[in-house]
Amino acid sequence: MSDYPQLSVNQATLREQCSLAEIVPLLARHAIHGVAVWRDKLHECGVKQGAQLLRDHNMTVTGYCVGGLLSDPDPTVFEQSLEDNRRIIEEAAEINAQCVVFLAGGLVAGVKDIDAARERALEGLSLLIPEARAAGVVLGLEPLHPMVCASRSVLSTMKAANDWRDQLEAPDVVGIVVDTYNVWWDPDLSQEIARAGQAICAFHVADWLVDTSDLRLDRGMPGDGVIDIPRIRALVEDAGYGGPREVEIFSRDNWWRRDPDEVLEIIKARYRHSM
Repeated sequence: MSDYPQLSVNQATLREQCSLAEIVPLLARHAIHGVAVWRDKLHECGVKQGAQLLRDHNMTVTGYCVGGLLSDPDPTVFEQSLEDNRRIIEEAAEINAQCVVFLAGGLVAGVKDIDAARERALEGLSLLIPEARAAGVVLGLEPLHPMVCASRSVLSTMKAANDWRDQLEAPDVVGIVVDTYNVWWDPDLSQEIARAGQAICAFHVADWLVDTSDLRLDRGMPGDGVIDIPRIRALVEDAGYGGPREVEIFSRDNWWRRDPDEVLEIIKARYRHSM
């Protein structure tokens, strides 16, 4: 039995050090049996081979990263992105992922109509609901920090994510992903987490460093920054979420340069004391 039953490690945390074939047995050796899988890493391994690897090591796949990115106004690109998302849904079902982490997409170069980008992404999400329902896959809306609104996601707040979910009227298919790094600053966070309730399908954990060297690629280990992670976890659990705490750290100059065993030992210590 795992000593860390509610701990998951997102592949992004060790993406520069480990392939899928390497990280899965490594996690198992550390008695961690939760992992979020990135698509490029799964494809390197092979979808069927990766699915078998995950089963062989009794891994719970807490998320499949990433789906969405459907804000492009070009009809041809939009249709191609929809087809790619349909493959993503199939792959998520193959590896038994608890959700596809869905990002709205940003602004295309030369396009400044953010309202149209949001409408396009919401339209795309609505068109994927039948495939997701048929596959038994949850599409988890993850609002990202406004700093990446232009490049990565025009969906920036928990309120917006909850509003989209309400509009779609597909509670069995559309969930909410809460990522501490992306939403900790939001003054409406408490009420919007409560509003999301049992629609919360994933909980991502990382810390915000005051003197960050890169807004995207210098996330802190839980406990090293300013986010009150235990408080947000309590809000999520009070809302009805009882699933894993998934550590997701993008860290080009720090954690991606460290020995994987060291990183996991520190994560386990922080799981006990800072998460």
